[in-house]
Amino acid sequence: MLYRFGIFEFDSESSELRKNGRAVAIEPQPAKALALLLARAGDVVSREEIRDTVWGRDIHVDFDRGLAYCVSQVRTALGDSGDNPRFVQTIPKRGFKFIAPVATGPEFSGPEVRSTPGQRLFWSAILVLISIGSVWLARTLNDSRVVIAVSVFDNETGNAQYDRPVAGLSDLVVEHLTKIDPARISVIGNAAQLRQPRNIRNLKLVAENVKADYVLLGQLQKGETGLRFITHFIRLKDETHLKANRLTVPDANLTGLESAVVNEFGRAVREHVLKRAPN
Repeated sequence: MLYRFGIFEFDSESSELRKNGRAVAIEPQPAKALALLLARAGDVVSREEIRDTVWGRDIHVDFDRGLAYCVSQVRTALGDSGDNPRFVQTIPKRGFKFIAPVATGPEFSGPEVRSTPGQRLFWSAILVLISIGSVWLARTLNDSRVVIAVSVFDNETGNAQYDRPVAGLSDLVVEHLTKIDPARISVIGNAAQLRQPRNIRNLKLVAENVKADYVLLGQLQKGETGLRFITHFIRLKDETHLKANRLTVPDANLTGLESAVVNEFGRAVREHVLKRAPN
């Protein structure tokens, strides 16, 4: 069954998710959870129903952690937020509900298009040029706007299970910041320079290549009593920390971390960018 919602399409037979016609990566277990939520769109799907669909009753896993990870990955793939959901809403003590309108169809529309490696390389180059041109045009037409770069956040715990949730947090921050005041701030989160791991990330190159005024960084770390998330709000022209904060992570499932990080960076932008005197 093909489900269409917003700019997304999901094929429950192949577990293929597309955004504006382009494939979006999603792991098999989160894909099963998404298929169930879409099939029951508008209804509350209990935690137990998701467990039975994703793992079955005969497989013993850390259910709470696994469920939290599945839902987090579904939201990451859809660019959704548990704090302000557009697609997947948490129903406390009951389960989850898919809240967006959903249309169904038998298969992906349109014929399959095959291309040669040379054609794919050509169109990839065209897309890169369009992306560069879009950034240049945006800066040219909106020179008065402050540019905020959001670097991919880092998982420094040594536990690979946090890699995707932590990286997905940066996308949630980008989504939130773009809605605050588009007339005064421009947010960039997908530039190649911002996707570099911390050990080779160069803030001077970020300032030069992305043409940003500020950069946001974040790290999930192990603390003495558990996990913590460190936020950094940095002015790039002199690499000055305008704000840094340590957020306590209550449990290994990262419960509440999404909203805490989004709200922390939102406050930093309002305090150090939007409240400053006009030039």
